[in-house]
Amino acid sequence: MNDSIKASSASIGALGVNDNLSTGFGQEIRDLRKAKGLTIPVLAAMTGYSTGYISQVERGISSPSVDALHKLAYALGVSISWFFRNAEAENPDEREYIVRARNRRALGYNAGIRDELLSPHLRGQLELLYCRFPAGSNSGAEAYSHKGEEAGIVVQGELELQIGDKLFLLKAGDSFGFPSNLSHRYANSGEIEAIVIWAVTPPSY
Repeated sequence: MNDSIKASSASIGALGVNDNLSTGFGQEIRDLRKAKGLTIPVLAAMTGYSTGYISQVERGISSPSVDALHKLAYALGVSISWFFRNAEAENPDEREYIVRARNRRALGYNAGIRDELLSPHLRGQLELLYCRFPAGSNSGAEAYSHKGEEAGIVVQGELELQIGDKLFLLKAGDSFGFPSNLSHRYANSGEIEAIVIWAVTPPSY
């Protein structure tokens, strides 16, 4: 077992998760796969597992090993910790509807950009994010596009938002909305961290 898997195993143990993973774990795999626009055969090919095995994991019939979990997480673009919420910080009755601030799941990107998922899951039509952009960060040199629609409001700092051939400077209190099939990119050229509440439909976390 390599060091990264050992560290992840320790983290899992710290969260009180044993080898008998809950059926909700399979739902998390399915939600992420669908949000990424992947089919079961494609995810199977990416991880080296059979379509039958992936299907069993999603249905809660099979519990993956830590090594399999790493491969699934990597293929889906998340860290292994995505799948393990802190049971001590979460009321089971709230899980389907509520996300407490202390128990948000997050992804980090280049330049220190961090997205925290405010939605309780990815099975609905809307994804809500708490996005943090350090000073000088950006989404990349090239604009990109995808299906759907997005909107948001800047709650701190400034955000440069390029939509097609138009460039906008948004400040705290300014909001935006646009079809995601228009090419777009964003950057924080300000001197403080920018914070944006960002909504995306359909979910694509």
